[in-house]
Amino acid sequence: MADNRKDEVSKASSSTEPLDKQEMQQEVEKLGESSDQNSDNAERGDHEKINLNANLAAKIKNPLADIPNPTLLRDVKEFAQRFGLEDVLPTLQRGALVAKDPANFENVEGITDDEADAIRNEVLHKWRQPKPLLYTIILCSIGAAVQGWDQTGSNGANLSFPEAFNLPERDHPDAEKNQWIVGLVNAGPYIGSAFLGCWCSDPINYYLGRRGAIFVSAVFCVLTPIGSAVSQSWPQLLVTRLLMGIGMGAKASTVPIFCAENTPASIRGGLVMCWQLWTAFGILLGFSANLVVKDTGNVSWRLQLGSAFIPAVPLVIGVFWCPESPRWFIKKGKVNRAYKSLLSLRNHPIQAARDLYYMYSQIQIEEQIAGKSNYVTRFFQLFTIPRVRRATLASFVVMIAQQMCGINTMAFYSSTIFAGANATVTESLFASWGFGLINFVFAFPAVWTIDTYGRRALLLFTFPQMAWTMLAGGLAFYIPEDSRAHLGVIAFFIYLFAAFYSPGEGPVPFTYSAEVFPLSHREVGMAWAVATCFFWAAVLSITFPRQFRAMTPTGALGFYA
Repeated sequence: MADNRKDEVSKASSSTEPLDKQEMQQEVEKLGESSDQNSDNAERGDHEKINLNANLAAKIKNPLADIPNPTLLRDVKEFAQRFGLEDVLPTLQRGALVAKDPANFENVEGITDDEADAIRNEVLHKWRQPKPLLYTIILCSIGAAVQGWDQTGSNGANLSFPEAFNLPERDHPDAEKNQWIVGLVNAGPYIGSAFLGCWCSDPINYYLGRRGAIFVSAVFCVLTPIGSAVSQSWPQLLVTRLLMGIGMGAKASTVPIFCAENTPASIRGGLVMCWQLWTAFGILLGFSANLVVKDTGNVSWRLQLGSAFIPAVPLVIGVFWCPESPRWFIKKGKVNRAYKSLLSLRNHPIQAARDLYYMYSQIQIEEQIAGKSNYVTRFFQLFTIPRVRRATLASFVVMIAQQMCGINTMAFYSSTIFAGANATVTESLFASWGFGLINFVFAFPAVWTIDTYGRRALLLFTFPQMAWTMLAGGLAFYIPEDSRAHLGVIAFFIYLFAAFYSPGEGPVPFTYSAEVFPLSHREVGMAWAVATCFFWAAVLSITFPRQFRAMTPTGALGFYA
């Protein structure tokens, strides 16, 4: 038992788990390099050339693993002299040796008991983290909650804003046109995200850093809900929601990366999951706000749309209190500042030194892979390099599946669906709140199940369950409307649908997309994946109001089943 625990500690003490000898040999064969070439490169302290056409793994092997200790210590000394870190050179050298062979960290020459305990506690007490890191995690969770609240503000407003702008959706000569207009207004944020917000994230990140990108996106998320609340016509409302999409897209493409780059490997996997978890929490908050202001008369829809600015305020105020991403500092050549950032994000200087040199070495390989490519060429490489093209296709499939499973018919239009079941405004909003609660509560199991059962297994199990529950919810509309079971059965199957969605197709697409791309193409790949998600969310949002009237509720829900 003690040996198992020791192995567990050792494996988690590096930000990338090293490959065993057989896997290393297979990797070398895939890359088309001989063992003699690798030996020569190791003596010189060089890194192997990565061929993206042959490398089937998203991860790059430990860049320090094949470097002899004397060469590694010499490289670290040159690194410290180059970036003015001579005063911490011994710590940097011990940290580099730990990063090279994390399984034997206790045998590193000169390592102190205090340093060994700090590395060991990364697993034994992995949530015992410094306050700046916990604060960063909280801010990233708020960013996810903003995303969820932005999605649901319009859900309740759909019951009243069409009438306020003289857009009746039934019993009117222009009803069909009005249904398309309502869909377009609801789709505004997703159109803005898919065509502008996601693609702006890379240049904004490049010039302003992760914190700057989050700040800019949060400013959009503060101002645009207020603009929506004071709109005097549907074109004005559409423009404000298109602008909201810029903030949503940039934030969705940046916050998960910022969180992952600041956190140690021992808790990184669980925190990637937290994006979906806290987005679900934001959806619940949005439904709650819709309920709170439901009895405010003609201004209720304005308050429902405007309330989405609330969670963005602490994001705007608090983001610059977070340490900047050390990886971003290293990419900009500010290694000294990266080390200071890591000192605040880790419990001990040995961890900061280890992660600093490991990140630096990994970024050198990334730059070697990317060469002189810019953002545009990396985007085209998503479709031209076979290895990256497979990742692009895989992320496209899981993202479009998330939209086509029908979940956002509920997130965007649940109040409209329940109103179509002859529910009152209050009943519709309460039923929608129940959907938000189920969506949030059942997102928790995914934190454990996604690593226990795997991404593919979760999708294979939950998709059939989502299909029959969505179909059953649609067929429940045939229950006589005067029956007390009418609304209850519809809500039951919709809630059951959400319960299967939340631990499966909810978190898997974002987690899978964040993992599947090589490091050199991860930012542009994630932008592609998020843009795909939002584009199809826009398609769904535009078409569903017309589907709901033309195909009847049963036909519309059956279509997505």
